[in-house]
Amino acid sequence: MQRILIIGATSAIAEATAREYARRGAALFLVGRDFGRLDAIATDLRIRGAANAVAYRMDVNEQADHTAMLEAAWGMLGGVDVVLIAHGTLPNQTRCEQSVEYAMHEFATNGTSTIALSTVLAPRLQPGATLAVISSVAGDRGRASNYLYGSAKAAVTAFLSGLRQAQAPRGVNVLTIKPGFVDTPMTRDFKKGALWATPEQIARGIVSAVDKRHAVTYLPWFWFWIMQIIRNIPEFVFRRLRL
Repeated sequence: MQRILIIGATSAIAEATAREYARRGAALFLVGRDFGRLDAIATDLRIRGAANAVAYRMDVNEQADHTAMLEAAWGMLGGVDVVLIAHGTLPNQTRCEQSVEYAMHEFATNGTSTIALSTVLAPRLQPGATLAVISSVAGDRGRASNYLYGSAKAAVTAFLSGLRQAQAPRGVNVLTIKPGFVDTPMTRDFKKGALWATPEQIARGIVSAVDKRHAVTYLPWFWFWIMQIIRNIPEFVFRRLRL
């Protein structure tokens, strides 16, 4: 039986991933701010086959609460095989440019909180375990439309690269997940097209990448090639584009 800790468990991708693990009969510890929503998800997961599913309320930006949450998770699960860090917001870039306070809060939610959680989580994991973290293709190159969000994800991606190297001798895998466009409540106002994926598609990709102990995965796969092109556009050209 797999033991799964999911932080940011009310997100669409996290919930879809939890359902994949529930079908395997896993035990799940779900963390988020909305306890009512978490509890409803936990009930649904037990119906879907989870050995157990427990809800735990925590705001990821309250770093002082991280250790207590981990103690509760390890106490309930008896150890953790897979951690998925999946929380995040999609900041308003214009507001970020107008308010340093708002910009720094959004950077903390999408970047600093994840780095803090990963720092205290990794040493707790036993050999063979995986720390899987959702970053974004937005972190591969800053774009005018969302560069606060992209810079937070770039920080997460770089941090995870170093953490992966540091944890490799212990047999702990650190997986960086880079989704492209995903049709979720967070992106409800965006026009959708052929490049968009569903949370269920991303969830299946996450579980597969964990199983295969990948280091980095772009989801869907074609985003690897898209970002290869975008990263290699010369800067004098890129700065004139509106992406």
